[in-house]
Amino acid sequence: MGGTMDGTNQQRRRGDTRQRIQDVALELFAEQGYEKTSLREIAEQLDVTKAALYYHFKTKEEILVSLFEDLTRPIEDLIEWGRQQPHTLATKQEIVRRYSEALAGAAPLFRFMQENQATVRDLRIGETFKERMLRLRDILIDPDAELIDKVRCVSAMFTLHAGMFVLQDVEGDPEDKRKAVLEVATDLVTQAHQGA
Repeated sequence: MGGTMDGTNQQRRRGDTRQRIQDVALELFAEQGYEKTSLREIAEQLDVTKAALYYHFKTKEEILVSLFEDLTRPIEDLIEWGRQQPHTLATKQEIVRRYSEALAGAAPLFRFMQENQATVRDLRIGETFKERMLRLRDILIDPDAELIDKVRCVSAMFTLHAGMFVLQDVEGDPEDKRKAVLEVATDLVTQAHQGA
């Protein structure tokens, strides 16, 4: 029995190492650019051997793709959840709220994506993200809604995106800004729904 527990602890520790690699890699990518960062530097920053790093990831691409998959999983889960819900106003408001949280959780990654669009394009991360955006849009929009209400729903999503980038240098508490952005996005979806 001792063996099983040991295995779980080891797995958890391994999981932590993987996450530490991702965090440090993203920091370095953001600081000095993806192209200029080497696996060796990531290993040095973590104070592990390159072999130890290699155990988890063979390439920088693998690290970035895994980061993208892990940090955007809440969005994937949200789409799955949203597809099973009735097209009510409450559902749409909940989608906007959860999407706001998911974006906040992945903010460093999205900032990186914004600043490294060529890399993102090469690794097809941007493609995947766009495809998720469209799936989310299709859940928010009522198929028979007026054009103006469709625009309102799409604008709600872009309001949440803009909140991450455009408001960065606007003064104020980050949480207050997130709430203000969420309120505007929720208003748009509510307005669109009332139109329907």
